Amino acid sequence: MPSLPVLASPGAAGDLPSAWWKALGVFDLETTGIDVETARIVTAHVGLIDATGETVAHGEWLADPGVEIPEQASAVHGVTTERARAEGRPAAEVVAEIVAAVRAVFARGVPLVVYNAPYDLTLLDREARRHGIEPLGEVGEIGCVVDPLVIDKAVDRFRKGKRTLEAAAGVYGVVLDDAHDAGADAVAAGRVAQAMAQRYPEQLDVPTTALHDLQVGWCSTQAASFQEYKRRKDPTFTTSGEWPHRSLPVS
Repeated sequence: MPSLPVLASPGAAGDLPSAWWKALGVFDLETTGIDVETARIVTAHVGLIDATGETVAHGEWLADPGVEIPEQASAVHGVTTERARAEGRPAAEVVAEIVAAVRAVFARGVPLVVYNAPYDLTLLDREARRHGIEPLGEVGEIGCVVDPLVIDKAVDRFRKGKRTLEAAAGVYGVVLDDAHDAGADAVAAGRVAQAMAQRYPEQLDVPTTALHDLQVGWCSTQAASFQEYKRRKDPTFTTSGEWPHRSLPVS
């Protein structure tokens, strides 16, 4: 398994607010597409970082998704259909292990950082159901999720420019040299979250349950604002404000 790229630490441990920020789970998926209902997992990373942003434990996976990986997706994360078939493990095995790893993070009471959580957590849910694996439960089993994308939009509402992980890493002083590698992205997202906690303690130095609930409200408000904006050109446009994962579509 290749080592993780070297990323800049967010700061000294003493700079962080509440103690829970000093141990975070991190999670990221690279997939075959952007539609959570149809995309398949290609690579994944679930890990733990300490107060300095260094990885203390992690698992990484490469799956054979069982479908062709579109060229556009391969161009992003670098994994081709041929490589996935040759080196990847069966999707059902990989999905089961990822679900178990995420479940273990929550079972330890550690917050899980997921950049754009509704994408990764919803896609993981759909993959679990596709392969007959018990998905993560509702809020009772899913612990505190920390979504730097939602938080960034809330604490720095009027900043211009992109809100990608790469952009956020630049804003918060985290070096990300291997974007769209699941391990690099997961760890960078965790470090961005810690840097946010340092910069905005008045908003983010709260109990994990309170921060989780704040993000539910922030995401709902952000989605409503985006939908209103898009409907100026397309009155039929809709988007979901559910967070941290999306409900199954109504059949």
